[in-house]
Amino acid sequence: MSIRSQLLISVLLLSASLACATTARAEYAVLSNGQRLHITGYEREGDVIHLHIEGGVVSLAASHVTAIEPEEVFKPAPVEAPVGPFAELIRGAAARHGVDEHLITSIIATESNFNPYAVSRRRARGLMQLTAATVQRFAVGNVYDPAENIEAGTRYLKELLERYRQDPILALAAYNAGPERVAQFRGVPPFAETHAYVRRVIKEWKKRRYAKG
Repeated sequence: MSIRSQLLISVLLLSASLACATTARAEYAVLSNGQRLHITGYEREGDVIHLHIEGGVVSLAASHVTAIEPEEVFKPAPVEAPVGPFAELIRGAAARHGVDEHLITSIIATESNFNPYAVSRRRARGLMQLTAATVQRFAVGNVYDPAENIEAGTRYLKELLERYRQDPILALAAYNAGPERVAQFRGVPPFAETHAYVRRVIKEWKKRRYAKG
């Protein structure tokens, strides 16, 4: 069994443990080992913290949880993005760089919900949530300009796909967590956020790619 499969199974087993959780707003519990666990709520009892996840509750020593962060949810731009003005920009970038336009669209849907002014807690910005390093590397003049953002994001995605021999799983993991983390763990990093991100993009990609099939 591959390391990637083992990591996915471990996350699923964790989600199935103990009793049913109460419904609350979505958040992330940041663990002391660097992992981020998607939760719907939490309670603290002395030195123990109970994390509510889908399908159960996980109880940990409070010292193992370094922070509780809200899940980033961006409001969509007031356009029908898949058939709106971004579609032409996406199609053009896809043609120039040989990247599937549906994959680019799926990343934008997951990263920013088609909001060109989206800014994450980590200061990633725009439609494809470009980091400061990516902005500098590809000489982006206005990160909030859809054309520039999509062009730079697509160029970066192309590099990742070539680096990982067109493996979309590894390319997406690197897009989310960074190539250094993929190299460190020799595959998809064992971070709940990264696993969830890859699943969401792949699901969106398949839906868009085969919508007319």
